[in-house]
Amino acid sequence: MLFEGTPFELNRIMILRLVVVALLILLFWLGTRKMQLVPGRFQGTVEMGLDLVRVNIAEDLLGKKDGRRFLPLLTTIFFLVLFMNLTGIIPGINIAGTSVIGLPLVLAVASYVAFIYAGLRKHPGAFLRNALFPPGVPWPLYIIVTPIEFVSMFILRPITLTLRLLMNMVVGHLLLVLFFSASAFFMTDLGGGWILAGVGTQLFGVAFTFFEILVSVLQAYVFTLLTAVYLQLALAEEH
Repeated sequence: MLFEGTPFELNRIMILRLVVVALLILLFWLGTRKMQLVPGRFQGTVEMGLDLVRVNIAEDLLGKKDGRRFLPLLTTIFFLVLFMNLTGIIPGINIAGTSVIGLPLVLAVASYVAFIYAGLRKHPGAFLRNALFPPGVPWPLYIIVTPIEFVSMFILRPITLTLRLLMNMVVGHLLLVLFFSASAFFMTDLGGGWILAGVGTQLFGVAFTFFEILVSVLQAYVFTLLTAVYLQLALAEEH
């Protein structure tokens, strides 16, 4: 759509992502630029959103010290995934910013890099050794255990984070397209008694739109929660 043929060319999904990021920056800037001891409705809403990540994810899993240290990353992941997911139900846009693999992959890599960084920073000599060679395992079994641990830790974690988010958003998008396209087909192309079928698929589409809101929130929460769990595992004392 813009800058075609250049390294900076933008399609619809990329423009959507840039708009969402700009709106998020504006939202949190407006909500935090003039903090008051007794917050108004807007400031209170922003604070509730921030506390959701801080209290229920960061501090609950990582403790106050480490939770505060990784709070910017966890907060960014949660709200970016949430707002990108919700664009899939906005009329005229109808596609989530996370339904193309680029953004889920970037967020999964950020989560993975934070996990490795936290482990190496907290346990520089023991993190990788204990991850690949778990203590207490008879040494002949390392032939089997070490490759499994390597694949699980260094390959499957970022892949599963990426695919879990991507597939949920793609499937939700396809189902909404199916319901509303079927409604248009039954009502306008077939007509007659098929209009009742169109009303039915339209109602299913509306109901699934609300379900998609729930899925969008849950996927943002799960992605952020798993990132915090990985950080907790990296910081655990047994490493």
